[in-house]
Amino acid sequence: MSAPDTSALIAALLDALGPTAVLAGADAPARNHNDCSGLPPAPPLAVVRPADTAGVATTLRLCSQHGVAVVPQGGLTGLCGAARTAGGEIALSLERLQGIEEIDPAAATMTVRAGTPLETVQQAAADAGFFCPLDLGARGSCSIGGNLATNAGGNRVIRYGMAREMVLGLEVVLANGTVVTSLNKMIKNNAGFDLKHLFIGSEGTLGVITRAVLRLSPKPASSQVALCAVNSYADVLTLLASARQHLGPQLSAFEVMWPEFWEFANTHAPQARNPFADDPAVYGAHVLVEALGTDETQDAERFEAWLGQLLEEGVVPNAALARSLSDAKAFWALRDASGEFHPLWPGHLAYDVGLPVARMEDYVIRCRAALAEAYPGIDSFYYGHIGDGNLHIIAHLPGAPKQPKDGVNAVVYGLVREFGGTVSAEHGIGTLKREWLGHARSPEEIGLMRLLKNAVDPQGLLNPGKVL
Repeated sequence: MSAPDTSALIAALLDALGPTAVLAGADAPARNHNDCSGLPPAPPLAVVRPADTAGVATTLRLCSQHGVAVVPQGGLTGLCGAARTAGGEIALSLERLQGIEEIDPAAATMTVRAGTPLETVQQAAADAGFFCPLDLGARGSCSIGGNLATNAGGNRVIRYGMAREMVLGLEVVLANGTVVTSLNKMIKNNAGFDLKHLFIGSEGTLGVITRAVLRLSPKPASSQVALCAVNSYADVLTLLASARQHLGPQLSAFEVMWPEFWEFANTHAPQARNPFADDPAVYGAHVLVEALGTDETQDAERFEAWLGQLLEEGVVPNAALARSLSDAKAFWALRDASGEFHPLWPGHLAYDVGLPVARMEDYVIRCRAALAEAYPGIDSFYYGHIGDGNLHIIAHLPGAPKQPKDGVNAVVYGLVREFGGTVSAEHGIGTLKREWLGHARSPEEIGLMRLLKNAVDPQGLLNPGKVL
């Protein structure tokens, strides 16, 4: 097979979309050479920035005709390499495809373009009296299309579910340029296959999301936040069960921090405030609990009564209740201290795994011991959205000229397979986790993924090498 005529493709793209939309060679912005995966940057053949769905379709049609691969790009905040070009592909950036097209108060939906930043979506929902529950640290940079393509999780999955649960309809462009518009606004729609789920979480390998209909939630009228100290993981599970029982659907976050992470957070998080600074006890874990409700007075009384009962019973030997917005932000700053690892430890190893909640402590004990045995002196920190089975791990070997990535991967992911978990809870697969996909999916499942990929992208030109 002859090599693609890339110069002819660039000329065709320029002719169809214009110089504002097509930045080739040295004109391609450096930011489009990589995502946040930590992999070395690789310049694309060109960066194409369509302003509408028709432009996306034209780009994919021309690339298909010329046999040139395409890598879709959103906010470039992904951590697994899904939006990184390998070199020589077209980077299809959706950065110009922004805007809230409609908010339908009766249906409680928002129709939005894929390149719109998540924070813009959140603010537009709030301005209209609604709530966009999807939230993650990159909210100001990540795009809603990328959130859906990776099925993002975040802090409130225990109540609202993954990004998938927010989506009622999608518009998607296939690899050959075919536009599939299914901007459904109905919760109940059983007319044949629900095709949106084919593309949510597929990381741009099956189609490029251009527009979405999001299901909005009622805006919370109250927020209750507490930090709870517990002696053991068994008490974490008791606390979780109690929160589910007594707070019900108001329970919106249940974040657990193991001791190593807690100590790091209180040492290095600039906005954090340790409410237990005068308590000499060493606890087995600290838990941040958030409940979002509809009545500030009643919800506060209910939350305080529940917390007081746990203190009386000894399940929670110490707790701090946020009395103000600044208190709540300070408590969350402790949990969000993970953002401080990168400047302190460039090149540190970060993991996002899913595990059965009941077995998570056993996993942490085994993982900590196995890493310490393999790499004496290694630091490993454990924290995450335990209420929905999502554990995050940070590992760093001080003084090492190069972090032992392959060996740590084998420990972390080998134990994930042994415990019946998943190698990716919310970050996706991309290229960084591709070789470990078989630890979480059966050969039959992976075979079906390949079958779907070959059916909708027979040339294999859409985000090649990602996931599979």
